Parts: sequence; structure tokens; C-alpha cells
Amino acid sequence: MEALAAANADHAPGYGDDIWTRQAASDVSGLFDGEVMPFFVYNGTGSNMFALQLLTRPYHSILCAETAHIAVDECNAPGKFTGCMIRPVASPDGKLTPELLAPYLTGFGFEHHSQPGALYVSECTELGTVYTPQELKRLVDFVHGYGLKVHLDGARIANAAAALGVSIKEISQDCGVDTMTLGGTKNGLMFGECVVVFDKSLFDEARYVRKQSGQLASKMRYISAQFSAYLTDGLWLECARHANRMASVLAGRLSEISGIRLTQKVESNQIFLTMPKDASGRLLEEYFFYYWNEEAGEVRFVTSFDTTAEDVEALVAAVKRVMD
Repeated sequence: MEALAAANADHAPGYGDDIWTRQAASDVSGLFDGEVMPFFVYNGTGSNMFALQLLTRPYHSILCAETAHIAVDECNAPGKFTGCMIRPVASPDGKLTPELLAPYLTGFGFEHHSQPGALYVSECTELGTVYTPQELKRLVDFVHGYGLKVHLDGARIANAAAALGVSIKEISQDCGVDTMTLGGTKNGLMFGECVVVFDKSLFDEARYVRKQSGQLASKMRYISAQFSAYLTDGLWLECARHANRMASVLAGRLSEISGIRLTQKVESNQIFLTMPKDASGRLLEEYFFYYWNEEAGEVRFVTSFDTTAEDVEALVAAVKRVMD
């Protein structure tokens, strides 16, 4: 908020030709090696629309996990704006492997079939699980061997880096992805994401694709100023570590309650669990949360940079009450 207020001074050139955006672009580029191209955008859905449109043609298909954000939560915006077929792949923990993808890498050169063109992968996944650098690089190398491009949705990449004890670069650029979303909103920004393009052959075209995707902000300084603050003195990592730590504490406390069953490993700041439907219904009267699998009674809790120990204990107490 302080960075936003500081940027709200006098007039400034629009569409990113301002001192705040130039500084933020330098700050983002400093996370990586060599020349990369950062593009600031409004939100997560927009970042995926932009990146996937850049990587594909309308006759392509985009492979992703069946739980992926583009398959579940974006109202098919990426499918509409790319013209591509979204091909969800079943995965028990939200993570893809070469073995899971292999059956979908067929039909190349056959004009009656959509051509596999891109892989969408999330770090962290939508189930809160985390790819190791080795897992991610193996996956990227595999699909690159078939000529596919790779977009890494890093809306929660800070949480993954914090969980693994690695840099953002080690789970993105070093793994060979072509584009990535450097997430901000899910780790404390008021709004805004950054699409980082690594493939130099896409640098020039990316400017036009961002504009056509409706993601070129006229007052871009209000997005970029936040990123500079976010990347100063390790604030991004501090926020992510805290969120992960609170999730670990909450998961431990909830797992002690009879009738609660965790359904995924808690590796980041997301917790998936089942509880009786009547109990979760009563809990909704006090707390807002999403049903992940309503039929199975599976719900999702997410901790954040501002979750406190008191918040955790209050939720645990409420769960105990509805489970009695």
C-alpha cells in the first residue's frame, strides 16, 4: 500500500513507459539469468490467457492436469482466447509426469486432430503439492522433445520456493519453461501479476499479444510499483514462508480432530480435508471456504501472509464445535 501511495504522485506516462515500471522490470529480471522479458498484467486469468495465446495457434491443444486452474476456475477464458482445445489429464495429486502425458501426445501431423501445442503446469499445484526442480525439468524436457511449449503458472510460486528452499529461478528458468507467471496477488499484492517470457523468439510478438488480451494497463505504475516493493529485502519470501508455516500448524491441529481426514500432503499453504457434510455446512455459517469435492465432503482451507496464530486457533475451535 505504501508503494501504491508513493506511485500516486503527479502525472506519469501511460502503458508502462514510466520510472516505476522500468524499475520493476529490472527487479524481476534480476531474479533470472540472461535476458528475459517481464510483462505486468492485471490478474491470474489474464496472465494465463496472455501466455498461452503467445505459445499456441488455434489448432493446438493445451495439456494440463484435470485440477488445473485453466480447466476448472477460469470459465474457459484461455480456451476462448487461444481457440485451443483444453485437454485435462487425470492426476491424483495435481502433479503431471511424462508417463501421464504420453497417451495424449499423439496425432502429430494428422490434420483431423488438434495438434498438441503447449503444456500448462502449476507450481504450486491446485492441490497444494509442489514439483521438485528435478520433477519439473524432467517434465519440461519430455514435452519439449515433442515440440510443445511450456507455460508455468506461478501464481503461488513463492510458496513453492519457500517450501523447497530454492530460488524462483531454480523452479522456472532452470527447468526450461518458455513462459511463467510470477504471482503477486496470492502472496500479498492488491492486484497484479507478471508474465515472464524466457523464449527470446517470442519477445517481439508478446507485446502485441498482451495488448490483444486486454492486459496492457494504462496506469501500469500501480501494478509495477507493488512488484518492486514485493521483491525488496525478501518480502515475497517472508510472506510465503509465513503462509506455509501457518498451514502446517493448522493441518497438524486439524488432523488431531476425530472425523477429519487430510486428503493431500500439506506442502505449501493449502489444506485439503474431508469432514461430514452437516459439520461443514454449520462451519460455513462462521467461515467462508470452498468445497473442492462436494460429493466427498472435501473442503479447502488456504492460509496467507496475514494469517495469525489466533486465526488458526479460532478455526480449530470452530471445527471442534461443529464436529461434536
